[in-house]
Amino acid sequence: MKIIVAAVPGAGKTTVLKFVKQKLKEAKVVNVGDLIFSIAKKKYGIKDRDELRKKLTIEQERKVQEEAYKKIAKMKGKYIFIDTHLSIKTPKGYFPGLSDEIIEMIKPQIIIVLEFPPKDILERRKKDKKRKRDIETIEEIAEHQRINRQFAINAASHVEAALEIISFKQKQKKEFEHAKLAAEKIIKLVKK
Repeated sequence: MKIIVAAVPGAGKTTVLKFVKQKLKEAKVVNVGDLIFSIAKKKYGIKDRDELRKKLTIEQERKVQEEAYKKIAKMKGKYIFIDTHLSIKTPKGYFPGLSDEIIEMIKPQIIIVLEFPPKDILERRKKDKKRKRDIETIEEIAEHQRINRQFAINAASHVEAALEIISFKQKQKKEFEHAKLAAEKIIKLVKK
């Protein structure tokens, strides 16, 4: 079973999937950004993941994306979690993270959209010293989350996948509270 787990950059989806993997031993997690980066590094000399959306043309990004998803489409396993983005904010606007061709190629059974309070996402991005993330306003992050819903609806309807939106509105009371709750919800969902 292929399950897409998507959120805006810095939301914490990779952390959520670490908790899923700890509790669900059959889970395989593939981080699309890491896979795309390794391909773009070889083909175009990209130095880090955050250069992808700034230095590649849309055509180059599409080619690299397609190559990565061809590898993912061939993967086998009981639960293959695909850690990705539904939309990518570029200087020219939002670019689909999962075009119709790509979604047809991987044929996910479930698409899960994770949403968190924009203020929490902004704080996470500022603390993340490993990445050169764009700093957006709370309003821009909220807009990106709304746009992700539209891309998710399109992708799910295109391949008749189930769509689940896991949304947290309140600020978390303790570190990783939302990530652990989201992981529990995901595990229950895929085991149904």
